Amino acid sequence: MERWRARFFTIWTGQTLSAVGSVAAQFALVWWVTEKTGSATVLATASLVAMAPSILLRPFVGVLVDRWSRKLVLMIADTFIALVSVWLAYLFWTGAMEVWHVYVVMLARSFGSAFHHTAMSASMTLIVPREHYARVEGLNQIIDGGLGVLGPMLGAFLLLILPLHGIMMIDFVTAAFAVLPLFLFAIPQPEPLDGEAPEKPRFWDEFRAGLRYTVAWRGLIAMIGLCIVLNFALSPAFSLTPILVLKGFGGDEVMLGSFNSAMGLGTVLGGLILSIWGGARRKIYALLGAVIGMGGSLFLIAFAPSNMFYLGIAGFFLSGGLMAIGNGNLRAVFRGVVHPSMQGRVGSLMGSLAMAMNPVGLLIAGPVADAIGVRAWFAIAGSFLLVGGVSGFLMRPLRNIEAEAEERRAAHAGPENAAAPEPEATVTG
Repeated sequence: MERWRARFFTIWTGQTLSAVGSVAAQFALVWWVTEKTGSATVLATASLVAMAPSILLRPFVGVLVDRWSRKLVLMIADTFIALVSVWLAYLFWTGAMEVWHVYVVMLARSFGSAFHHTAMSASMTLIVPREHYARVEGLNQIIDGGLGVLGPMLGAFLLLILPLHGIMMIDFVTAAFAVLPLFLFAIPQPEPLDGEAPEKPRFWDEFRAGLRYTVAWRGLIAMIGLCIVLNFALSPAFSLTPILVLKGFGGDEVMLGSFNSAMGLGTVLGGLILSIWGGARRKIYALLGAVIGMGGSLFLIAFAPSNMFYLGIAGFFLSGGLMAIGNGNLRAVFRGVVHPSMQGRVGSLMGSLAMAMNPVGLLIAGPVADAIGVRAWFAIAGSFLLVGGVSGFLMRPLRNIEAEAEERRAAHAGPENAAAPEPEATVTG
């Protein structure tokens, strides 16, 4: 096995095991809140609290990740999240758990996750060879889809056999699998971008440098705009799926489970295809094609007759598969075009703007769905995706973003060519 594979799969496996524990603990916590309060408002508020750090703080987190040792950021962030789980276990064990603790926990975990996800994404760019970016993202999509299908089942099973403090301790133990590999392997640090001062500039200078880098690249701005449109359209659509099942298809919880499972299985299959295929040579084309195809799948869901729910299942299955292929290629494009020393800042800015569309989309989609029907929002979302995908092919800066990045690398041969060096997998503190 090549050195990069040993390092990548050791770290990736630890992170995956940690994610399994987190999903089970999250399910158990949400169910406890549901039983304790029976309030949709409490659940919605907890979700908004969990979004806040990612929306408001990630652009600043990205600057810190690019300034600091990414390995140290990962170790501290993962340890912090694990300690939150220990505190939760203590609260449940002593019977001191109250609803307000849920808000604190959601806020703390989201804060730690903002550092973790930003640092992990930026680190993988320098660990994985450029030609394998899409395959690695395919593996990540498989895990995301698998957790979407099996995570709630695992959480429900653990609730049957363990007390709540026991489930939280499982989350703590699995978090250790994420931290331990970081003691064994080096995490590369990027070389500075051409023109950056060799000494560390001030925080706000680096923040402005990230903004200038982003704004000056029209293709990158277009890609961020596409992400904003996708989140605005898709997040409300899938949040409204229970209403679609009830009012659009006259179904019940079994049908809802079928739709969710179909989407999860589609995501797994799409990730598997991408991990084997490796993506197109121009991955931006694969991304835009997947966006157009997903728009079509949303139309299938929107116009499926109520007595032909299997067409809805097919639509959700296709949506999951195309979403996996689209997300995987999007992340592969990002890794391949953005300079490694800028990925913390640019990636966190992109993620913050895209995630901000979740509550905005919900605030608009809810009244629209109530006024003209939930199927209408699926059709509207499908239209957004079709227009976005076609427009992407017509926009030269976005269509040629990978070619432009290659020209930049050729003109400034140096650190960016080392997007995936194979440094020795050394033991380091």
